[in-house]
Amino acid sequence: MSRSDDSRYLKGGPVAQRIIASVREDAAIATAEGFSPKLVSITVGDTDAVDVYVRNQRAKAGLAGIGFEERRFAADITAGELEAAIHGLNADPRVTGIIIQRPVPTHIPIKTLQAAVHPLKDVEGMHPASIGNIVYNQLDLAPCTAAASVELLKETGLDLKGLEVVVVGHSEIVGKPIAFLLMSEGATVTVCHHMTRSVAAHARRADALFVAVGKPRLIKADMVKPGACVIDIGINSEIGPDGESRIVGDVDTESVKEVASWITPVPGGVGPLTVAILLRNTMVALNRQRALYRATYGVPDQLAAE
Repeated sequence: MSRSDDSRYLKGGPVAQRIIASVREDAAIATAEGFSPKLVSITVGDTDAVDVYVRNQRAKAGLAGIGFEERRFAADITAGELEAAIHGLNADPRVTGIIIQRPVPTHIPIKTLQAAVHPLKDVEGMHPASIGNIVYNQLDLAPCTAAASVELLKETGLDLKGLEVVVVGHSEIVGKPIAFLLMSEGATVTVCHHMTRSVAAHARRADALFVAVGKPRLIKADMVKPGACVIDIGINSEIGPDGESRIVGDVDTESVKEVASWITPVPGGVGPLTVAILLRNTMVALNRQRALYRATYGVPDQLAAE
């Protein structure tokens, strides 16, 4: 049975289409009211892989009715100069959200840039305030990959209240936010990392297993509970027996799919959904900014936008 007709596969594409359609309706209403949503992408240096991401973001933003502008900076720009550029975008009322494309040159600390983006324009959900808000159950502006992963779990129809969830990987932008998002939904969450004594023992009891560690095919069939949902967030390049490079996840999909009830394909699972979440976050950011304008200036949105 191929991936196209195998119901065990949780595909991100159809979910992304629904989200983009909803965003398009909201963006059209906002634009008609004189408050057009706009994303600004920041790229530092020349990276072919980044260009692919930017083209995809531009295309999906166009489908959603959201303006998109790319700003490129030379690889030798200083961190201070880049921060100044970000502060300028923070102050521009025409800019709804700011995206920092990764990777950036090694002399520029990415966390410093993420912290420079104003929380109201942090559509990637990477600012420390955005991460912190998740702890207080403010879930509508979460990191895109984490939110996309949880969105796919919800597609199964499983009741998240009391669900036994194991997250393998505890990064600040994926693993930890996933854990907090799911705890807010009432799930019981265990987070595994490189110091966990037996990842397999934890993984085998999970009703839902999230994996984001950057190790190809780490999770085998004997590490998965029969009937579980497996969300594979890993993206790894692997050379096959034919000498060709291909993209694989952190899960050994072919074996695990015989045990799991649901599994995300790689590629085609979490990836296609992340940009849709980015666009949904853009409308959340726009609504927050509109509310601030109203509260601060006591004027109609259209005047504030102008």
